[in-house]
Amino acid sequence: MIQLIAHNLAPIMFISVMAMLLIGYPVAFTLAAGGLIFFIIGVELSQYSSEIRLFYPLIQSLANRTFDIMRNDTLLAIPFFTFMGLILERSRMAEDLLDTIGQLFGPLRGGLAIAVIIVGGLLGATTGVVAASVIAMGLISLPIMMRYGYDRSVASGTIAASGTLAQIVPPSLVLIVMSDQLGRSVGDMYVAALYPALMIMGMYCLYIFLLTIISPKKVPALPIEARTLGGGVTSLLVMIALAVGLHYALYNFVFADLRYETRFVWSATIATLTALGVSLLNRHLKLGIISRLAEQVIIVLIPPLALIFLVLGTIFLGIATPTEGGAMGATGALILAMFKRRLGIKTLKEALDSTTKLTAFVMFILIGARVFGLTFYGINGHIWIEELLLALPGGETGFLFVVTVIVFVLGCFLDFFEIAFIVVPLLVGPAESLGIDLIWLGIILGINLQTSFLTPPFGFALFYLRSISPTQDWDDEVTGERIAGIKTTQIYKGVLPYIVIQFIAIMVVIFYPRLVTHYKDDEVKYNIEDVQINLPGMGSGLPGLGGNGMPGLSLPAQTGGNGGGLSLPGGLNLNGSPPSGLPGQTNNTEPAQNGGSTGNNGQLGLPGQLNLNSQPLNLGNEPPKVN
Repeated sequence: MIQLIAHNLAPIMFISVMAMLLIGYPVAFTLAAGGLIFFIIGVELSQYSSEIRLFYPLIQSLANRTFDIMRNDTLLAIPFFTFMGLILERSRMAEDLLDTIGQLFGPLRGGLAIAVIIVGGLLGATTGVVAASVIAMGLISLPIMMRYGYDRSVASGTIAASGTLAQIVPPSLVLIVMSDQLGRSVGDMYVAALYPALMIMGMYCLYIFLLTIISPKKVPALPIEARTLGGGVTSLLVMIALAVGLHYALYNFVFADLRYETRFVWSATIATLTALGVSLLNRHLKLGIISRLAEQVIIVLIPPLALIFLVLGTIFLGIATPTEGGAMGATGALILAMFKRRLGIKTLKEALDSTTKLTAFVMFILIGARVFGLTFYGINGHIWIEELLLALPGGETGFLFVVTVIVFVLGCFLDFFEIAFIVVPLLVGPAESLGIDLIWLGIILGINLQTSFLTPPFGFALFYLRSISPTQDWDDEVTGERIAGIKTTQIYKGVLPYIVIQFIAIMVVIFYPRLVTHYKDDEVKYNIEDVQINLPGMGSGLPGLGGNGMPGLSLPAQTGGNGGGLSLPGGLNLNGSPPSGLPGQTNNTEPAQNGGSTGNNGQLGLPGQLNLNSQPLNLGNEPPKVN
């Protein structure tokens, strides 16, 4: 019996810890306590099984493992992006965006829903936190959509699904943690996630468009009296065309002599600031050059778009690391809030408190996961997981399907951080054995976890939306009508189409990996056979070396060699065959060519004074021997 337990200690440990998490025990303490308890059990059972490699002195390594977490520069991006998102949320940027984009798309059927999807993507690219996005859009847009006759299921489902875009749209916290656990670059993960994120947003908009054809009453247009900014889309299009033209002219003519990154940044910055300056002058001087709608859209959209470029653009162009981009984003959010006069001591304190709590939460979970991992790897749990997953039929595709299902089910009960720190590291070994690109795997898992946020009855996005949705009938202050509340079943029904869309997106990414692996297109590949090594000059005019000195050292041989040696032009020749002495030696020497010597006695001589009895010069793994 004891031998049976010792042999199966890895699955027993994994199932026990997962059961404790599902019961509801605190994650960090469950992982740490489970790791320590099974560490003791493993040490005591190690005599019964050769698969257990645990001993008590190994526990001393936990101190270094904990300090390694604190020294991790990648995780430093988490507090920066969290702080940036919280500042933007409290500066009511989401309210301005929803109101302006809602006015822009209001005349169209489903325009409000499309505005929610677009703002969800923008908030995801600035806040990176699902809870903040769902709550902000729910508080602002849900009453408006209900006021103007949107179907409650469509409205609630669109808001919940759009809020979860923060899971996959860079600079998502999910992608930061995922890249850290997979051992890959955060910048590569951001670049790889860009196309899938845009694809999912497009699929959401396509669903709304189909609704306008199938059930137009569910997604009505804004009535004329609600369009407070009036018309003027043509004016907006003209301003966009002029800004793009200015960018093109600056890029190709004014900054043509600069590097690509510098040209792009300066030309885009000047063109954007010009459009913003014209809009501000038009508003304050009442010039009437552009319409009120175009003016409002430009003034409201450019600051967050500039912030997104400051964060993501600098990362994509290679100007900044993700941690540096997060720091710039946090600084930019503070500046935006100051310009809007919405940055007070209370707002700053609340943002710092929330950032500290979330960061401490992540760090404690990661420390607990390190304790868990020490024991789990010590009992060969990773080998058990690898053998289990590699035995699946279907190879690479079968592995991805099974992992998708497992992570999806766990995502219905566990928080993302718990899955990322426990499950994801266990998938690295099997994925690499199958030749799966880990960035590709990370994006699939990110979309998968985004889906689990929406799944009834445990989806976290559903909880966030339910917490701020009116449950009772209420009197609308604008229309004076009594509006019915939203039932939980209506929220669940509304997210079902978006869950289907998410699964379709996962399948597309699995069967068309180029959506993700395009991040490798910029990699420069070298052929080792084409590599030549040229060393700098080593002086000239050394006596006894044929009078020509040693002007340089090059590979392969240039003179006196046979294509496989090392040649010093001007008298000294070290090729693939053993050299002999120089003129003046007494042991089987022959006249030198080019001031040097050739022979086969394994000696290299300098006339009159220096003799290096040497083996042939070896440029491989063995160093040359000199006597």
